[in-house]
Amino acid sequence: MQSSLIDIQGRKISYLRVSVTDRCDMRCVYCMSENMEFLPRPEVLTYEELERLCAVFMQHGVKRIRLTGGEPLVRRDIGDFLLSLGRWIQPDATTPGLDELTLTTNGSQLRRYADTLVKAGVRRVNVSLDSLKPERFSAITRRGDLRQTLDGVRAARDAGLAVRINTVAMKGINDDEFDDLIAWCGEIGADLCLIETMPMGETGEDRRAQYLPLHAIRLSLQKRWTFEAANGAGGAGPARYVRVAETRQKLGFITPLSHNFCDSCNRVRLSCSGQLYTCLGSDNAVDLRAILRSGGSDEDILRAIDLSLARKPLRHDFLIPDNDADVQGPARLMSVTGG
Repeated sequence: MQSSLIDIQGRKISYLRVSVTDRCDMRCVYCMSENMEFLPRPEVLTYEELERLCAVFMQHGVKRIRLTGGEPLVRRDIGDFLLSLGRWIQPDATTPGLDELTLTTNGSQLRRYADTLVKAGVRRVNVSLDSLKPERFSAITRRGDLRQTLDGVRAARDAGLAVRINTVAMKGINDDEFDDLIAWCGEIGADLCLIETMPMGETGEDRRAQYLPLHAIRLSLQKRWTFEAANGAGGAGPARYVRVAETRQKLGFITPLSHNFCDSCNRVRLSCSGQLYTCLGSDNAVDLRAILRSGGSDEDILRAIDLSLARKPLRHDFLIPDNDADVQGPARLMSVTGG
C-alpha cells in the first residue's frame, strides 16, 4: 500500500516516530537538562489516543512506527501498548498496517521487556549508549548505570532482537572510544551508528564545544578498519552505512549538520502530548490532541495532518558555526520528540 501522505516537496511519508513519554530515568547531556520539569500526566496522550492517531497514519500508508521517549520503557503498562500496536503488523504489504514496529531505548529496562518486545512483533531495537567506560557513561547520562544498560543489550540479543547501538559523537568526551565500540559491537553481533550532536533546547551544555563533524571521524576510522559497501542497508532512517569487514557488522553515520539528509526525508514525529512535528529541526507543530479531545473525527485528524505536511520544510536549520555566530536549532529538547 503506497502512502497517500505527501508533503509539499513531493516526499511520501511512510515512517512515524511516536514519543510515548517525555520522562526518562537518565538525563543525557545532549538530550535534556539535569533538573527537568516533565509534563503533567493529563497533558500526555493516553494509550488509546496514541493508538487512534497511529491508526489514522497507518490507514493512509505509514508502514513503520518507532516508539521513542524520553525513555519509552519507563511508562507504566508499555508492554500492553506494544502488544496492541503489534497487532497492526501485516504480512500483506497491500493492506493498511505495519511492515515494522521498532523502538529506541537507553537499555535500562530492556532486560525486563525484551521478551515482550519479541512477542509484540518487534524484531530490532536501537539502544543509546555513548561510552563503554562506567564513570564516563555515568557522567554523560548524569545518573545511568552502564552495567544495567549492558545487561539490557545482552537480554535483547538473547531474545533474538537485532540491536543497533546509537552513539552521539562528542568532542573531548567520547571521541577516543569509537574503535572500542566498533570492536565490541562486532563481539556481540550489533550494528553501530555514530551521530552528530544536534542543538536542541537548553541542556546546560556547550553544543559548540561538543560538536564533532563525522566526516573527519570516518576518514580516521578508515585507517584502521576496512569499510565495504553495505548493499541494501539503507533502512528507513537517515543513517548512511558501510560494512566493517573485520566484524561483518554495519557502521552508520548520521550527519544532520555536516551532510544533511533532508531530500529523502520520509518521516514525521508525534510527541507524547499530541503535537505533530514534520521536522526534527523545526518547532512548527500541529496540535492533534486538541482535535482528539474536542470530539474530532478521523477525517478531522487527517485534514490536520495534511495541513502539517503542507508546511513541512525542505530541510532542517541546525547550525553550529565555527565562528562566534549563534548556534541554531529548535527551542524544544530532544526528549520531547525522541530524536
